[in-house]
Amino acid sequence: MRTPLLIAAHGTRLEAGVEACLELAQLVRERVPGVPVNVGFVELTEPSITAALTQALEQHGPRAVVVPLMLGTGGHVRSDIPEFIAEARSAVPGAHVDYAAHLGPHPRLMEAVEGRLHAARGDWAPAETSVVFVGRGALVPDANADHVRLARMLLERGEWADVEPAFIQVTRPSLPTALDRSYAAGARRIVVMGHWLFPGMLSTWTQRQTDEWAAAHPDAEVRVADVIGACAELADVVVERYLEMLPEAPPHGSPTYLAGLLLRNRDVLVLGGGKVAERRVPRLLEAGARLRVVAPHLTPALRTLAEEGRFEWTRRAFLDSDLGDAWYILAATDDPTANRAASQMAEAHHRFCVRADDARAGTAWTPATADAHGLTVAVIGNRDPRLSRAVRDAVVAIVADPDS
Repeated sequence: MRTPLLIAAHGTRLEAGVEACLELAQLVRERVPGVPVNVGFVELTEPSITAALTQALEQHGPRAVVVPLMLGTGGHVRSDIPEFIAEARSAVPGAHVDYAAHLGPHPRLMEAVEGRLHAARGDWAPAETSVVFVGRGALVPDANADHVRLARMLLERGEWADVEPAFIQVTRPSLPTALDRSYAAGARRIVVMGHWLFPGMLSTWTQRQTDEWAAAHPDAEVRVADVIGACAELADVVVERYLEMLPEAPPHGSPTYLAGLLLRNRDVLVLGGGKVAERRVPRLLEAGARLRVVAPHLTPALRTLAEEGRFEWTRRAFLDSDLGDAWYILAATDDPTANRAASQMAEAHHRFCVRADDARAGTAWTPATADAHGLTVAVIGNRDPRLSRAVRDAVVAIVADPDS
C-alpha cells in the first residue's frame, strides 16, 4: 500500500460543491493506483480534516501526505490545516504527516482558467472582451497580491482587452468596483470569473453581484464563467503536489520503460525554439533525425543551425497539420495549451511525445545523457532532474577513470 493522500478541502453547504470535490478525488485515484485517497474538510462538511487524517493514519499509516486544495495562501493554508494535522498526529502516536504546497498559479490550472474564460466569451473576440477576475480575499496580504499577479498573468498570456482583479470579501476592490472600472475604461463585453474550485457560496455571491450590476448597466453585456471544477488539470496538480512530498523512489525506479530510439532518417518534430529546444536539437541531429522545428522564434544558436540547413524551420506557432509523419515529437513551446494539443494528437496517432512543461502529461521522458569512451550514459529517474544529472556525472566519472 502506498503512502495515503488526504485532500484538505474547504467545505460548502451546497451539495453540488461537495459532489464536485468527491469527483475530483476519484480523478486523483485514477492517476495514482494503489494510493488511498480521501477528502477532509476545513468546515461546513464532514468528515473534518482531523477525522479523515486520523482514520487514514490508523488504517494505512504511519505516514500520510496532506495536499491543501487551496488556490491561495490564506489563513486556512497557513494556520487552520496545520492545526488539524497536529491534532491528528496527537491522536496517532508516531505518525508522520507531510504537508504539501497549496495549488498556486500552476500552469495546468492556468489552462483550466483560460478554458473557462474562452467558453464563457463564446462568439466574442478576445480583443473585444474584458475580464473581471475575482478572488476570495484574505487577511493575508501575500494571498491578495498573488491573485493580482495571477490576473496580470492572464492579461499577458491572452489577447484580452483588459483584466481587472477583484475580491468577493475582506479586501478591495470589490466585484462591483472592478466592473465599474472596466466599464469606465470602455468595456461593453465583460466576462466575470470567480477563481473558485467548486460551486459554493462564493460562486453564488459572484453571480448575484454580477446580475445586479448588469441590470444597472443595460448597455453592457456581461457573462459569468464557470468555476474550475473537477477536471484533469486540477487532478494533475493535486497528484504533482503529492508526489513532491515522497522522498522515497518508487520500488522499481523510474516508471518508464527504457529503450534506445533509432531516429536516423526518420522524421522528428520539435515545437518551440527556446532553451529546451536548444539543448535537445543537437542530440537529435547527432542521431541522424530528419528534423523539423516549428516556432515563431529561435535562439541564436538554433538560428545558426537553421541557416546552415541542418533542419527545416517553419516560422510560426504550431498547427495540427504539423504532426505529419513524425515518429517522435518534442513539445517545448512556452504555451501549455499548444504542448497539450500536440501531445494529445501524438497519442491519437500512436507517436511518442515529450512534454517539456509537464513530463507526466507526455508519453516519453528525456534522460540525462553524456558520452564517455564510446558509451552513452543515460539516467532517467522519477521527476528529480538534479538527482539524475548527479548520478549521470558520477557514472561518467567512473567510466572515464575506472581505477579511481
